[in-house]
Amino acid sequence: MADRKTLKSKVCLVGEIAVGKTSLIRRYVQDMFDDKYIMTIGTKISKKTVRLEGVRGAHDVTLDMTIWDIMGEKGFRQLLKEAYFYGANGILAICDLTRTNTLEDLDDWIDHVLKVVGEIPVYIVVNKVDLKEGAKFDDDAVRAFAKAYNAPWSYASAKTGENVQDAFEAIGRAMAEQQMSAK
Repeated sequence: MADRKTLKSKVCLVGEIAVGKTSLIRRYVQDMFDDKYIMTIGTKISKKTVRLEGVRGAHDVTLDMTIWDIMGEKGFRQLLKEAYFYGANGILAICDLTRTNTLEDLDDWIDHVLKVVGEIPVYIVVNKVDLKEGAKFDDDAVRAFAKAYNAPWSYASAKTGENVQDAFEAIGRAMAEQQMSAK
């Protein structure tokens, strides 16, 4: 099909330790969930090919998405930034609905990535919506935070799968549109 473009994109998942970055990726790529916590050491890279229809700048896009799962330890952030953030086309910034500091700390994560790669799409994911009875912040807090980055956001649950595919597809679409407009 002449109207289909193939693009390669790198998306970095960032956020504090235990917000569910690895679980979100596992749910998206393998449609699996495991509630045993295993800390990511360094980074883990996954891949998924996504077909996007009606992308601005192209009719349809096949997006070869490389998904970088980056450890959430604050002490390693400085070490990580050059090696892991370089070449990123988008950021999925993950926070945990049951821990206020994880939303507040996203500023540092996002800013570190943007300093390395420049302006790229950001999408905020408030994970663990399945635990909403333990919520420590509300829509207004997320909306105010996301506004600073002109970023869309949504709730999601790696456990139930709610909105996980939508979030990855949204950042994929934003990355594809930015890449197409740069051509």
